[in-house]
Amino acid sequence: MSNKAAIYAGSFDPITNGHIDVISRAISLFDEIIIAVIENPGKTPLFSRDERMALIKEQFKNHDKVTVEGFQGLLVDYAKQKDVFTLVRGLRAVSDFDYEIQMHHTNLALQKKIETIFLMTDPKYAYLSSSIVRQLAALKGDVTDFVPKHVHNALQSKYKESQHA
Repeated sequence: MSNKAAIYAGSFDPITNGHIDVISRAISLFDEIIIAVIENPGKTPLFSRDERMALIKEQFKNHDKVTVEGFQGLLVDYAKQKDVFTLVRGLRAVSDFDYEIQMHHTNLALQKKIETIFLMTDPKYAYLSSSIVRQLAALKGDVTDFVPKHVHNALQSKYKESQHA
């Protein structure tokens, strides 16, 4: 049997229960899931890439099928470097599909081997995004239902730091 691996790429600033839902279901479909944490030059993240990777590693520390890595540049170049040409993407709503289909076709134009597998998130996370979580946390809103406990703690700590700076 050949090793079937897939890449789930994103900024994960921070990882949410919606991301975790998609990853957990992808784990059952593939032999290996590479969670690729991108350094996006167009965004100013709340958490550094190393912090985001640490939060994800903590979440999946008991899953030997999950690898967490950081990368810069084009996802298709990263996929070629890893020799893994299946991408997993989570969809929450039709608006996600519009964006993701554009990305799929762009990736396919750059790398003919790329395949994208779309997984619908659980409906209870259909509205959830990292930016909503950051906004709520910044305003001292309760995000306990949206992120794991260790991520919640990291958000609280990060926003306490920014208030004292």
